[in-house]
Amino acid sequence: MALYLVATVSPAVATTAPPAPAPQPPAAMLEALQRDLGLTAEQAVQRLANEHRAAASESALTRELGAKYGGAWLNGDASQLSVATTDASAAAAIKAKGAQPVVVSRSLADLEAVKAKLDGASAEAKAGASLWYVDVTTNSVVILTGDQAAGEALAAAAGVDKGVVKVTLSAEKPEPFIDIIGGNAYYIGGSRCSIGFSVWRGSTPGFVTAGHCGRAGNATTSPSGTFQGSSFPGNDYAWVATPGHTPRPWVRGSGGANVVVRGSTQASVGSSICRSGSTTGWRCGTIQQHNASVTYAQGTVSGLTRTSACAQPGDSGGSFISGNQAQGVTSGGSGNCSIGGTTYHQPVNEILSAYGLTLVTG
Repeated sequence: MALYLVATVSPAVATTAPPAPAPQPPAAMLEALQRDLGLTAEQAVQRLANEHRAAASESALTRELGAKYGGAWLNGDASQLSVATTDASAAAAIKAKGAQPVVVSRSLADLEAVKAKLDGASAEAKAGASLWYVDVTTNSVVILTGDQAAGEALAAAAGVDKGVVKVTLSAEKPEPFIDIIGGNAYYIGGSRCSIGFSVWRGSTPGFVTAGHCGRAGNATTSPSGTFQGSSFPGNDYAWVATPGHTPRPWVRGSGGANVVVRGSTQASVGSSICRSGSTTGWRCGTIQQHNASVTYAQGTVSGLTRTSACAQPGDSGGSFISGNQAQGVTSGGSGNCSIGGTTYHQPVNEILSAYGLTLVTG
């Protein structure tokens, strides 16, 4: 059983030279700490100073304790630093660095070895758990899961000591935060299309794309989202809501560089125009006509803009941009990027109006 001996940090008892003063934090950081942690300006400055001292103490004790080191942590307001060790005789050394000792039965290396076994379990065994981590505060490895049996099955499959692992029920289900960038790929089941432009609908982030890529209710991956509206044929536009992801005012340009979107003023016939898609990347041409009607096998789509920029399957839905002004999303065309071709896009302003969306601009 761990013995917890916690008290307020007292840097004055340190027998070694104190660490260098904490650097002056940027004003933006102080403002964010006050907003997100509910601190006053004075409390934010004091917290950062406490953390600076604690980091120096932890670094020194990690080296000094070696294999006996069990991890370290700060309390809620960062005024107390605790350092765990498997050797009770190390308590004096810990106190000498201004920290407080916690005697535990397992070292940090022991805990990390258990976690490594969980990491090495089969994908099938890991599928039922949301996440797992070393928890130095309880001297254990924690598995978070929505299904107790699934968490226990992971521990069993990994062959770890049940006394070290804690299975905890949780609704937490992490997913990657993907930047929404025009021209990047997304997936609808076994199909791939391209992101047009980042948008907001109220407080919901998302992107516009081609309507033939999916129907309302269809799910997307990488980024994860759901088609909220789709029109095809007649039109060829859609929008996808992507909660939890970050919409960016960018289109992926030549060599992967990002072009900043500043607005959506329609360019004149004869203007240069470039498109970005997940198959052929960045391709350019000129605007030939506005308001073209194109008949596909599925039906006629009206109100398209015809361009001399080439495209290929998978580029559907991707961005058309002239200068820094968003123009539309790729619908279809003829030819390819080996022999050249003609490509049509659905004007972006019509999509924004149809669904009450706001274009994300830089």
